[in-house]
Formats: sequence, C-alpha cells, structure tokens
Amino acid sequence: MDLRLTAEDRALQDKARAFTEQHLIPLELECEERDGLTPESYAKARTAVIEWGFNAINHSRVDGGQGFDVFQQALIEEEWGKATGCLWDLPWRPAIPLNKATEAQKEDYLRPACRGERRDAYAITEEAAGSDPSMVQTTAARTGDGWVLNGEKWHVTSGDVADFLLVHAHVDGDAGKPTVFFVDRDLPGVRLVRTPKYMHTFVFEHPIFAFEDVRVGADKVLGEVGGGYDLTKDWFVEERLMIGARSVGAATRALDLSLAFATERVQFGRPIAEFQAIEFMLADMAAELMAAKAMLYRVAWEAARGGAGRKETHAMAAAAKLVCSETAGRIVDRAVQIHGGRGYMREHPVERLYRELRVDRIWEGTSEIQRVVIGNELRKRGPGVYSGWPSAD
Repeated sequence: MDLRLTAEDRALQDKARAFTEQHLIPLELECEERDGLTPESYAKARTAVIEWGFNAINHSRVDGGQGFDVFQQALIEEEWGKATGCLWDLPWRPAIPLNKATEAQKEDYLRPACRGERRDAYAITEEAAGSDPSMVQTTAARTGDGWVLNGEKWHVTSGDVADFLLVHAHVDGDAGKPTVFFVDRDLPGVRLVRTPKYMHTFVFEHPIFAFEDVRVGADKVLGEVGGGYDLTKDWFVEERLMIGARSVGAATRALDLSLAFATERVQFGRPIAEFQAIEFMLADMAAELMAAKAMLYRVAWEAARGGAGRKETHAMAAAAKLVCSETAGRIVDRAVQIHGGRGYMREHPVERLYRELRVDRIWEGTSEIQRVVIGNELRKRGPGVYSGWPSAD
C-alpha cells in the first residue's frame, strides 16, 4: 500500500505550515498577554486568511469556500493546531450543517460567512444539557408567521465575534423534535448573559446567551423541523475530526520543543536527553504520536476518499478524537515535566499547550461519550470498522 501524501496534499500541508509560522505563531504572546488580539492584529490576520485562501476550507467553491475534502482539512488543521491561543480559530470555518441550507439561506448566511462578511457560532450546550442533547430546555413555539424561541445556551464558542447563531432547540418542548434555527444576534430578545473565563487562552470568547421571546421567521429553520439532531451530529463529526487533527499538531510541537530543550539543557555535566528517564519520556511521546497520527490520517482519508458511509465516519471520528486528544494530553504532560520550571511559565508554548489541550477531552463530546459511541458501534455492527482495513474491492 502507498501511504505517501500526493504532491497536491504535500503542497497544501506545507502551505498551512507556512501560514501558521508566519501569521499565527507570531501572535501567540499578544494573545496570551491581552487575552485576545488588538483590532489591528485581528484585521491583519483576517486579511491574511483571505490572501492565503484559507477561508471556509470545509465548504464548496460554489458557496465561496475552498472545496477541500476532509483529509485535506485535517492536514491543514494539524498545522494550525501547533499555534497556542487557539489561534487556529482565526481562519473561519462555517458550521458544516450550513451546506443543508436553502438557496435563500445560503445567500443570507453561508456565502457571506464563507467570504468572511458574517460569522456563525453553534449554540447547543446548556447548563443542564451537555453530553445528553435530549436534555435541552430551549424551546421553539410556532406562531402565525414563524417561531418564538426561549432558553439559554452555554459555551457558545466564538459567540463574541459571531453575528448569527445556529440554535439547537426543541419544538414545543418536545425532545423528539430537535430543530436548528438561524438567529441573528441583533434580534430583540437575544441577550448576552455573561462571558465566563476559562482555563485556556482562546483568541475569542465562549459567552452564555439568553433567548427571551426571540421571534424568527418561518424561513429560519435549517433543514427540517425535527431534523436538528442529525444536523448537530454532522457538526459533531466534523469537529471531532478537526479536534483530532489539531491535537496531533499540538502534540507534534510539544515533542519538537521537548527534544530541542532536552538536547540543549545540560545538568550533571551532560544534556538531559542522555538520561534514560528523559530519553524514555521522549521515546513514548514519539511512538504514541506516530500511532495517533496514523489513525487520524486513516480515518480522515476513509471519510474523504475511501467511501466510508455516514455511520462509519461517525464511529471512526469518535475513535480518532478519543485517541488523538488523550494521546496529546499525555504528550504535553511529559513535555511540561521535561521542561521543568520553564514548562510552567506562561511565556513558554509548552505551558500554554498544556492548558489548551485539556479541553479537547471535553468539548464536542467528552472522552467518555466517544467511548459510548464506540461501544454502540460494537454492539450494533461488530468490530469491523475498527479492526478491519479499507481495500480496493
């Protein structure tokens, strides 16, 4: 079998690496020290995203995106994931369920979002609804000319820079009718409750929003009434694969920094890399990273080019997120240990990676939920998707 990247894929990966080195990593300390970017830096970064052709990498060219397949997106996000401050979120990637929008909705929302003229944020989590979306309390009641939404959403990532939200609500309070609605942020009744502070440094915020008798038109349903769970599931699958990719990128940088430091750091008369305790940590980091990366590439390739169906991709994405995020967590923990006191200083990338990687085992489905998905797949269809291998026939 030929595991080599094509010339096109290699060039795209190199381009993403150069973008990261030239436009993301130089912003790390500013983002850390200011808990975000200056308006000038943000504007410059947005211009670079367009100039480099990294806007909306997950949407078709017809809709204003770049038309990259999932494997190519993983190659790109792996490189972006090396930057701290979650600066990988500077290049906007509109939620994938937007490709199910009507033509009118695409004109109003998706295409401007792909061009960078608008920005979306997905709003599903609530105070009492996390891993179990059936617990969502946000409701949508029919009116003569549309809908009225009431509820509250937590952890709305990038909600501070979004001008419209994709709100997962239950029609008439019925968990059997989950539906996704377009909600413009400037509508009457949309209220910013508060903006919590989190363990990681993120270039944007994760606000809590309240929806108090928010009226939207009948044309603001994304997809079909009752089809919200499938749309949200599609969003989760894409996000889980990209989390896997970014965590592999972050782990790669942690290993690179650790090897360089251990080679240069002299204690007891020799570089600490020569001590078996450090050498074994580096060896474990390298071996585990190799395994996680191989898994990520296989899953992303099967999803994009290997003919994997929707259910298979869902099952494999859970495994990829589980393995990649857990592996990256172990790798960056060892990286901090190898760096000693320096690894505990916020000015050092390893410290920031340590804080930022922790959430990858939580958001878009905790590690425990990924295991639930895998367990369901095993019970329903057996181990084939995990123990098998793609073939040409």
